[in-house]
Amino acid sequence: MSMATSGISQVLVLLDRVNESLTGAQAELLTIAERLGDVSVVSGASAEAAAGPLSVKGVREVYVGEGEILPPDVALVDLLETAVKESGASVILGTDTPDAVDALARLAVRLDAGLITSATGLDTDGTVTKSVLAGERTTVSRAAEGPLIATVKPNIVEALLEGGAAPEVTALPVKPAPGFEVLETAELPKSGRPPLAEARVVVAAGRGVDGDLTLVEELADELGAAIGASRAATDAGWVHHSAQVGQTGVTVSPQLYISVGISGAIQQKAGMQTADVIVAINKDEDAPVFEIADYGVVGDLNDVLPQMVEELRARKG
Repeated sequence: MSMATSGISQVLVLLDRVNESLTGAQAELLTIAERLGDVSVVSGASAEAAAGPLSVKGVREVYVGEGEILPPDVALVDLLETAVKESGASVILGTDTPDAVDALARLAVRLDAGLITSATGLDTDGTVTKSVLAGERTTVSRAAEGPLIATVKPNIVEALLEGGAAPEVTALPVKPAPGFEVLETAELPKSGRPPLAEARVVVAAGRGVDGDLTLVEELADELGAAIGASRAATDAGWVHHSAQVGQTGVTVSPQLYISVGISGAIQQKAGMQTADVIVAINKDEDAPVFEIADYGVVGDLNDVLPQMVEELRARKG
């Protein structure tokens, strides 16, 4: 990512939810924002919840509403719009998640501004780079009028946040929308693995695993990787649909993507083609996945994966 340490002066970062600690994508986003200029954060979290995790160098102010305003509450856009006016931000950034995209798209309409999603590069002159057409092309764009509004994909910079003093928290006069109430919030089961969309390493299983993910899970554990899957694997019930990588699933951009027993049809390519390094393992030497793989192994996964796991353990030992 091309960025200088000066340039755009006022940057507003949307963190719709804030937990006890920042996610990897949130930390990366704040790293990018801090390099661009003065950083403020707007969050639907309560003042108490937001202050602790956002006590990092570079975050000077945090804007919250009167009480929690969490997606899909449309009042989140009211909060965003008010924070933009309060901060004078010329750049508004969010993580590349459905909730952030939805809120920023609504904001763009209100401000008569453009929205660029899934950015992979952001320069101080407002130039934004992104991959399109399943990674086949790269576009360079700039907002013609109004503030620059963009969502940023994870794994494009290293998060370099330092601890700092607690930021000033400003409660804006925005309340949750009437008639809207969050009845229950439940955490997803903890797998011990990183979130798929943010993972730096992904091991993905396809039809070739034939319902047995034991070796895939072993390899993922050795690499500290997230587990993904093709649509064939999720439709068969071998993996939860939340793990589906592809055009109708999750789009990932890890540093390393290992495809295991996946043919690599265009729908699958659309979800992972922008990975830095792609390793494909398939017993069919004509599988389409080999066309985009940086490294290809033609062989039975039941023979290949145990050797990979053994070698990784030997290197660690």
